[in-house]
Amino acid sequence: MNKSKLNIETIKSVIDYALKEDIGNGDITTNSLIPTDLQTKATMTAKSTGVIAGLAVAEYVFRTLSTDITWKTFVNDGDKVSKGDLILEISGSYRALLTGERVALNFMQRMSGIATMTASYVNALKDFKTKILDTRKTVPGLRLLDKYAVLTGGGTNHRIGLYDMVLIKDNHIKIAGGITKAVTQIKENLPDGIKIEVETTTIKEVLEALAVGVDMIMLDNMPNSTMTESVKIINGRAKVEASGNMTMERLKEVAATGVDYISIGALTHSVAAFDISMNIES
Repeated sequence: MNKSKLNIETIKSVIDYALKEDIGNGDITTNSLIPTDLQTKATMTAKSTGVIAGLAVAEYVFRTLSTDITWKTFVNDGDKVSKGDLILEISGSYRALLTGERVALNFMQRMSGIATMTASYVNALKDFKTKILDTRKTVPGLRLLDKYAVLTGGGTNHRIGLYDMVLIKDNHIKIAGGITKAVTQIKENLPDGIKIEVETTTIKEVLEALAVGVDMIMLDNMPNSTMTESVKIINGRAKVEASGNMTMERLKEVAATGVDYISIGALTHSVAAFDISMNIES
């Protein structure tokens, strides 16, 4: 994932599907009222304070509906805005602007909401080395957009899917007959460059994961005191992720244990949309 620029080529199909879902055979209302050659201008404005994400997605929406538009942004993805700030200005087909409005806003509001929430967690840990990590708890089909928004808010991406990192969880450990057996079996056929993480819930499991040699150890739903002890035992021999019930109120206490990462599923599964208004000149 690239924080500075979203690769539209990787998510075109998602946006195209969203347009098809909304427009179908055509925007009956707009096409019945607006002449095909009528031009207009529209603006998007922030209605609260937050972090913007998804500008390229919105642009793609409108350019898909009309190639003849003028697009001007006043902020970049990752910029903080306040209520009333102008985000962008777009000129072109009145039909295209009306028809694409909802899809463009749906994407931008969700992505900006994720970026805003992520930024609040990242800011809370500005005095710690601990980084905020996302999860796979994303909307199906929107994972690349959700994870890009996390990056835009200053967070860090965990694995994108099941294919780019090994994460051995409790059910894997049970079926394999233990952490050692699970890691050993996976290492036999693991491609170069793929890292291994193991979920642990006790000091005993942490010690076993260390002994078998993994890249990252997840401390799942551990009390803070147990996490502190685990970090001391690990002592830099593996990266450490804290997971489970990571609220804003608990965040600094967990970071103080010395963990490298705190993963927060709420960044993408419980986010509130960031309020953006789009106004079209009459």
